Amino acid sequence: MSKHSFRTRAIHVGNAIDPATGAVVPPIHLASTFKQPGAGEWGEFDYSRSGNPTRTHLQTTLASLDGAAGALAFSSGMAAIHCVTMLLSAGDHVVAGSDIYGGAYRLLHKICNRSGITVSLVDMTNLPAIEAAITDKTKLIWGETIGNPRMTIADMKGIAKIARANGVIFGVDNTFGTPALLRPIEHGVDIVMHSATKYLGGHSDCLGGTLASATKVLHDQLYFIQNATGAVLDPLSCHLVARGLKTLDLRVREQSATALKLATWLEAHPNIRSVLYPGLASHPQHELAVQTLDGGFGAMVTFELDGSIQQTAKVCESTQLFHLAVSLGAVESLIEQPATMSHASYDAADRARFGITDGLIRLSVGLESFEDLKDDLAGAIALAMP
Repeated sequence: MSKHSFRTRAIHVGNAIDPATGAVVPPIHLASTFKQPGAGEWGEFDYSRSGNPTRTHLQTTLASLDGAAGALAFSSGMAAIHCVTMLLSAGDHVVAGSDIYGGAYRLLHKICNRSGITVSLVDMTNLPAIEAAITDKTKLIWGETIGNPRMTIADMKGIAKIARANGVIFGVDNTFGTPALLRPIEHGVDIVMHSATKYLGGHSDCLGGTLASATKVLHDQLYFIQNATGAVLDPLSCHLVARGLKTLDLRVREQSATALKLATWLEAHPNIRSVLYPGLASHPQHELAVQTLDGGFGAMVTFELDGSIQQTAKVCESTQLFHLAVSLGAVESLIEQPATMSHASYDAADRARFGITDGLIRLSVGLESFEDLKDDLAGAIALAMP
C-alpha cells in the first residue's frame, strides 16, 4: 500500500477484511489472554499487555501514516512521553522546548527529576541555543512541531542535524501538526508522539497516545519499555482511534481552513493585541511553516486579548459554541486560558519567561462554520470588553 495516498492508506492499511466473516471493519478483540500451541511455544499473541490484534491493526495504520519502522499505542499521550523518558538513566540530561504542553513540562521537571534526570528549556526556533545547551550528559532533545501554546515552528531538519552530530535522540510531539499535515520522520526526527485523544481520535470520546519510531532498533527499545511497564491502549479505544484515522485528513484540512479565516479576522480585531498562527504572514516562522506543513497550518489558534486576566477569563466563559475545556483536536471547538488551565503546571517564573501571559487564549477550531464561530467569539469579546 506504500504507493497509495495518505488518505487511502488511512482507510485500508491495518484494516484488512476479516477472513472469518468478510466484515469490512475489523472486529474488536477484547480477550486478555490467548491460547498457545504448546507449553513453551508462543503464538503471535499471548497476553494482551504484550500484544492485541486490535492494537496491532491500529499500530500498523499509524506506522504507515507516520512513515515509521514501527508504532506503539499507549493509554494516554503522557504515557507515551513517559515511555520516551524511560530510555534515559540517572544523570542524563534533556534539552526540551520552552513552548511545550504543560503536562510534558510537569513530567520532565517534577517526575523525571526524581530519577536524577536534568532538563534545560530552550527556544526550539533558536538552533545555536539548542546546540549550546547540549552537554556530554544530554541524551534527548524533546520539542513540539507546532508549539503549545505559542505556536512556534521547530526547524526539525536543523535540530536533527545537531542531534545526530552529538549522538542524541530527537523526539517531537506532533499532536498539533498531525501526520496529515506533517510527518517528522521525513525531516530526520527519531521518535514522533501524538496524543491520540486529540486529532487522531477526533471526537472527544477516547484517551490515548502513540509513538512512531524511525528505526526498528528504537521501536524495539520502546516496545520493551511499554511491555515491561504496561501502559497500553485498550482494544475499544484502539478501535475508536482507528475509526478516527479514516477521516483524519478530511477533518484536519477543513479545520485548518477555518482556523486561518478566524486568525485573519482576529488579527484585525481592535481588542486583540496579537495573534499566533503559523498561517499568518505575521507569524515569526511563517516561511518555515510554509515549507514544513503540507496543505494547511493546523487548527490551533492562540491570541492575546488587550485586557486583564479577568477579562480574558470572561471571554473564555462567555462563548456558546466554543466550549470552555482543556484538550483539543475534536469536531467541536474548544477555548481555554493557558495560564490557568493547560499550562498551570508551569512554574510562574517560567510562564512569564516564555510568554505564557495571563491574556493568552487558545482556540481549538472544530468543524462548525467559520461564520458561526466568528460570531461566537465576537459576542464573547464584546461582553468582556464593552
